Order: sequence, then C-alpha cells, then structure tokens
Amino acid sequence: MTPLHLDAHLIAVDKPAGLLAVPGRTEPDCLAARVQAVWADARVVHRLDMATSGLMLFARGAAAQRRLGDAFAARLVHKGYVAIVGGLVDADVGEIDLPLAADWPRRPLQRVDHERGRPSLTRWRVLARDATGGRTRLRLEPVSGRSHQLRVHLQAIRHPIVGDTLYGGAPAARLMLHAAELIVPHPADGRRLPLASAPPF
Repeated sequence: MTPLHLDAHLIAVDKPAGLLAVPGRTEPDCLAARVQAVWADARVVHRLDMATSGLMLFARGAAAQRRLGDAFAARLVHKGYVAIVGGLVDADVGEIDLPLAADWPRRPLQRVDHERGRPSLTRWRVLARDATGGRTRLRLEPVSGRSHQLRVHLQAIRHPIVGDTLYGGAPAARLMLHAAELIVPHPADGRRLPLASAPPF
C-alpha cells in the first residue's frame, strides 16, 4: 500500500470503491485493517461510504486521533469531492441547504426531513457538462458531514449521482463519487496540510 501522505502523526491513503472503510458486521476486510497491517499505530479519524472512493485519513496514536477528530467536529477540515450526476445542471454554482435524518423504515438510507432533520449544507460547482450523455461533472463541498449527505442532496435536486443504486442514480459500474481533496490542520503544529487524489473516472 502506497500512502498519499505519511509522517509521524498521520497517514493519508486512497480508498478504492467497494471496500469498507471499517470492519462490517460480517466482513472483516476493510481499509482500516489493511492500513493497520502496515502501520500498527494507525487509528480511524473519519469514514467514507463503501461505494465512495478517495482520500481517507488515519491518525498515528491517540493524541493525533483526538486532535484530528476535534478538527473534523469543529469543521476545520476542508473537504472536496468530484461526482458525475444525471442530467445537465443549469447553474454553474449553487448550494443545497436541506435538513437530513435517518429514514428509519429503510435504514441505512437517509432522507430530507424538514421537521426532524439536522441542518445540512452542500456547496457545488459545475466542472463540465456532457450534453451528449446528459450528465454533469460537479465539484462538491460538504460543509456539514451527515451520513449520505451528498447522495441525498443531489437526489433532492433531481440530479442523483450516477451509479447510486440507493438514491436513484443511473446504472454504472460504480458510484461516481470520489473524495478528491482534504485540507487538514496538521496534528503536530496546526499548519494547513493540503492533500489530493485524482478521480479515477
């Protein structure tokens, strides 16, 4: 496994689509186990959906895990994703501000819920439009970090992510969603550390 970044305090790696971030109930193989097999002190800081590819951070030791976890909780971590969505998005930039909650009868699905949902904000920008294929490539910035936030928000504006079988996306070999950018306060000294991963689609 070749990390995208490695130092005494943190590790950044590229998670492939289709691999769990952490162990499942019946599936022990996951990115965390693979990373810990090489770096025994690696600790989970955040997660990506199994279907999503891209940047994942691991802290080295409890102190770094606490500092990075606090940075995520305080929204001091900048996150950028690339997605391909169905349809041609009209505007060039925009925001989706819709509260999200668990769809309990259909867990693990989430849904827009104006009564019980937690505030959730996604900013987006068009990178390219494919008029022939009827698709749009977007850069996404989740300001909040709700479960399935990007997937539900894009479904809500009638541009579901291609390959998203849970939320009505057009069929594809995989979910076309990739965690492409992270800017994190380094746990050692707080300096802003930019990390990048090129989308495989």
